Amino acid sequence: MTASAQDKKFPKSRSEEPTGVKVQKRRRKCSTCSQLQQLHEMLWYLAEALTLKASRPIHRELSFALDETERLTQLSPDSLMELDVPSHRADVNALLLRTSELVRTESRRQRKSSKKSRKIDRRGADLIGANLRGADFRGADLRGAYLIAADLRDADLRVTDLIGTDLRDADLRGADLTDSIFLTQVQINSAKGDTHTKLPHLLSRPTHWSVFEQKNK
Repeated sequence: MTASAQDKKFPKSRSEEPTGVKVQKRRRKCSTCSQLQQLHEMLWYLAEALTLKASRPIHRELSFALDETERLTQLSPDSLMELDVPSHRADVNALLLRTSELVRTESRRQRKSSKKSRKIDRRGADLIGANLRGADFRGADLRGAYLIAADLRDADLRVTDLIGTDLRDADLRGADLTDSIFLTQVQINSAKGDTHTKLPHLLSRPTHWSVFEQKNK
């Protein structure tokens, strides 16, 4: 078949764009999706913060931040591209830090008679592969900590701030994460657990945990 015949059989689309334009559009779309993903992540944290009784003193500020973040998710793609997400995230993070401190302080106050009610701050700590079996982290600040492949079997993580904590391959069998704060499904999905692992009521037990449990019986 000649070139002219091929052109007649498969005519070029008049709307076909140069490769450079396509690449720019794809990059723009990816950037917009990234902006939206970050905003929706903030919405999750703010919504959770508003459900916590100890955060009542700052409920008005949290509600305002939630409404503003929701508004930002409705922006046009062009406006999203221009949005200073890091700046907004910094404002939201300041509120989440205050929420965390209020919740954990209240937890320690309720356990003031216990010798183990001390303040535990391991924010950003490198605990990769650490043996933390049975550790008492109640009311601890573990935000941003690296707990990759850490042994957290039977650990007490109630009312623990776990925002941004890296739990990839962490062993959570028998661990108690009841009322832990700012924990997401993505974090749980990346860890290992079993039927004895206690999770916050909004999170689901990953299906692969049952496979892991069977292998380790």
